[in-house]
Amino acid sequence: MPSSHLKPLIVTVLGAGAMGAAITTPLIDAGHRVRLWGTHLDDHLIDAVQAGQPHPRTGALLPESVQAFRPGDLAAALDGAQVVVLAVSSVGVWDVARLAAPHLGQAQGILLTSKGFAADERGSIQLLPQTVSRALAQAGAADLPVVAIGGPCKANEVAVRQPTAPIFASVEGAADWAAWATTANYRVAHSADRDGVEICAALKNVYAIALGLADGLSEAGPQPCHDLKSAIFAQSLDELRQLLQAADCDPWTVLGLAGAGDLEVTGLSGRNKVFGCRLGQGQSADQALSQMTALEQTVEGVPAVRLALTWLNQRHPELIGRLPLLEAIFAVVWEGAPIELIVAAALPTPNSLTA
Repeated sequence: MPSSHLKPLIVTVLGAGAMGAAITTPLIDAGHRVRLWGTHLDDHLIDAVQAGQPHPRTGALLPESVQAFRPGDLAAALDGAQVVVLAVSSVGVWDVARLAAPHLGQAQGILLTSKGFAADERGSIQLLPQTVSRALAQAGAADLPVVAIGGPCKANEVAVRQPTAPIFASVEGAADWAAWATTANYRVAHSADRDGVEICAALKNVYAIALGLADGLSEAGPQPCHDLKSAIFAQSLDELRQLLQAADCDPWTVLGLAGAGDLEVTGLSGRNKVFGCRLGQGQSADQALSQMTALEQTVEGVPAVRLALTWLNQRHPELIGRLPLLEAIFAVVWEGAPIELIVAAALPTPNSLTA
């Protein structure tokens, strides 16, 4: 784990998308030497960065001292790196971790901004920190601490030094990692409940689809649906609490930055919220996803809800039928069910009328 006498460190960020680019700013502000490596999907983003232009996803300039690297330069980007930030989409975590593994000889830890689930070769669903550890082990790399980053930290705000409150979660040394990255504007909280933080990080994207749906209904109809959105928010937190309890995590995590904090900001803006808003305005899930994909807008909540249901069936079948909102979102997104199913799942079940 990092300690104050080791600053500044060489940090390599893998993934040049919005969050990968954005997190370079607080890391530079914290005194570190930062490199940014782009995957084969990031060439146009690296083009802009190397030309001194604002990053196309955040609209912000990167700090001048950030070194940018292209896909074929992974070994050079990781040469001497003491900390690695994995900032690719969830579907790329396994592959990028495997590619990086042979070059992590000096790394002290991996920070993970990616959110979601991943399946192993047997189809067993895992949280992403476990996926990273498994990828390193299979590649013969040393076991490294994996720090999950959650909480309300929108990339465009991080990039321009808006006040931000992320949470770093690690099995050990979370407070040291938080102190290592904290700046005047990027104030990092810490937690030992890594799996709890990661479950919240993965599923807030799913529940944000339902929050966005309420906004879409508001925009499409004559009256706002603010009461509905509040009910969705409360139901989402209750279902997250049940999930954390079943997974032997700290249920109080749900009420902190990783749960309520991240869910609130994701329900206000972001791609998952926009996807849900499109559903509320009348688009089908396929239409909404196709249009957003054409705009290079990844909607992490779409694959995450399918993987989450599989994870439940594999690990916590006792919760099937007790998480109506999660199951309704899956039915709407993957099975073409009407959006009224999400509305009904967010509202209390009527009591039986008696004379």
